Amino acid sequence: MRKPFQVWLPILLVCLATVAANAQSFRVQCPTSTITHPFHAASGVSCSTNPSAAGCNNIEPAYSGPTTFTVGGSGFSVPNAATVNGAIKCQQISGGDGYATMGDGTQTYMFSFGPLSGLHKIANGQPGTDSPSEFNQLYSDYAATTAGANPYLQPGDPATSNGAMDAGYSVGTVGFNSSGTDTSAFTFDGAVGLAKNIPYLATIYDISEGFGPNRHRVTVVLNTQTPFLAGDTVRICGTGTYALTTPATTPGPPCGNGTAPLNTYDGAWTVTAVNINNPYLTPNFAFQFTHPTAGLPDVLESPTATASSVPGVDGHVETRPVLDVGVMNGNIPAPLMAIDEDDEYFLTLTNVGMIMRPDLFEQHTVHFHGYPNASAFYDGVPDASVAINIGGSFTYYYLAPDAGTYFWHCHITPPEHLQMGMVGQIYVRPRQNRVAASTDLGVALKAQQGDNRTKCDSSDILCSNPMPAGANGTTGATGVAQIAGAKYAYNDGDGSTRYDVEYPLQIHGFDPNFHFVGMTFNPEGFTDMKDKYFLLNGRSYPDTVTAGAMATQSVDGSMHYSQPLSAIINIPVGGKALLRISDLDVTEYQTLASLGIPMKVVGYNAKLLRDQAGNNLSYLTNSITLAGGESLDVILDTSVPRPDNTPYAAGQVYYLYTPNLDHLSNDAENFGGLMTEVHICGSVVNGMCQ
Repeated sequence: MRKPFQVWLPILLVCLATVAANAQSFRVQCPTSTITHPFHAASGVSCSTNPSAAGCNNIEPAYSGPTTFTVGGSGFSVPNAATVNGAIKCQQISGGDGYATMGDGTQTYMFSFGPLSGLHKIANGQPGTDSPSEFNQLYSDYAATTAGANPYLQPGDPATSNGAMDAGYSVGTVGFNSSGTDTSAFTFDGAVGLAKNIPYLATIYDISEGFGPNRHRVTVVLNTQTPFLAGDTVRICGTGTYALTTPATTPGPPCGNGTAPLNTYDGAWTVTAVNINNPYLTPNFAFQFTHPTAGLPDVLESPTATASSVPGVDGHVETRPVLDVGVMNGNIPAPLMAIDEDDEYFLTLTNVGMIMRPDLFEQHTVHFHGYPNASAFYDGVPDASVAINIGGSFTYYYLAPDAGTYFWHCHITPPEHLQMGMVGQIYVRPRQNRVAASTDLGVALKAQQGDNRTKCDSSDILCSNPMPAGANGTTGATGVAQIAGAKYAYNDGDGSTRYDVEYPLQIHGFDPNFHFVGMTFNPEGFTDMKDKYFLLNGRSYPDTVTAGAMATQSVDGSMHYSQPLSAIINIPVGGKALLRISDLDVTEYQTLASLGIPMKVVGYNAKLLRDQAGNNLSYLTNSITLAGGESLDVILDTSVPRPDNTPYAAGQVYYLYTPNLDHLSNDAENFGGLMTEVHICGSVVNGMCQ
């Protein structure tokens, strides 16, 4: 006979595990206003109806100097409206699995991250990072106003279509035509699954108005403790024993059966106070709002009258569309991210589980490699941070302080999850992009020294943007003026990192045997791991020069566009291309060589190549070598003559490739590996050669 605890303890543990799993929930977070980025739009400007208005946190304001602060009423330091820099950016990704196709047709299984926001951008090969107005758009609202849009997101990746084969799973196509015009039929970039919250609902016990000068104040007493807080919008529904006047404007749908009843309190009201004393029930059962008309009959008693919160967007997510889109929809590389200095970035990771390995209760995290986080809590290393279980979401928070090229990966069993594909790229654009035209770049850089987060002086051995050598020590003037619309890799102060077009290039490699074992139920041979396939942006040659997203049919029967990022480099004649190169290979060093166009290396591991005295340490080379975990910023410059002293011309094709011949194949003696093409174009529009 077994003892009772031997019988019941295992059952209890299983029950507790079920409770813990049920406690998980999907949520997202993308605030429209924070302490650092409060609304500071001009008086009378509505950010909801005019999201691109200055001060609405959806666009980058021009940079004229550091943000200055004052002490607010709550005791926190708050920015002065006139000096707020940066904006709010948001993105949602899934942690799960998926498939990818190699240049020789081999299909491989991955643990991977996929997009759950910015679907249209990701499928176009762009960063999926959204402004709050984009991220918080409901798909139901998008579908209702878009001709031909399916009312529901479909299984598979809904951002692209594979013709008749995939017609049942997709809602449109995306992409640029040969003129560089976005002809996408599917343009939704909001958070997948985002829905309005579920309203609180309570039965009204009594409503009464104040007396004397307070007759505008209306006290609502509920049959239960009020769930409402001051500032909440509450809808009052139902008629009473006394005739009451309807508010002049009734926002939203009417209460009742389609027609707002006359002479009622029906309407939406803003709670002005809670815990109100009343003669009926305890104070925490009552709240107040202000009625526009005074002197109304002062009692409403009705068992059918209700008070409910007005549904709004607060991060509530419906599970079904998240799973329809997120499962088996992993990307390689992981979704691309791009933010600007001074931005607040809210990144939500939603762990949807792995359909091919349901036996693995894999947690996932996001670790920004080399990124200067202010808090270890958001660093993604489980020892000092948190890990996200299947069925749960977590929103990471970052305040972007330093420009440069970074990358990110899962930090759960890193050798395994990186090898299986959980790697992506993020870059931070410099403030210098936002400096007003004709402003001296050196003066603008000098002004940044007033920001204690990013100032660069002799006391800081890690500063990323020292003043260029020879700059005037008082004003910082370099005599180089900002060009309208110019873009830079770093805050250089002298224009030395200016470019015309930019291309992220993520190097990755994988061991096909390790991936096969990862798809089955065999122990993985970490010590025998040896990469044999080598990828640029998740593709091996010749797929690196295939425009548009690459699709792979997965075990759910639908086409998933797991390799959306092309590696083609198009440069306008006389222009400069910034290559943001990162190596996330687990087992190999990687080398890239440029034939015909010298490489100017301007940044290393997200740091401008400049010594503390401001001397420019950039250099020209025809090849670069990176270890796993390193990044380089390289400029290909066609404004100078070719090595044979002849100019670059439209129509010319050059190659970027690895001289390591065993990395130019797919584990065999045929095409593949690290190689792509560099095209010289008359002009470049949205990455398309013209």
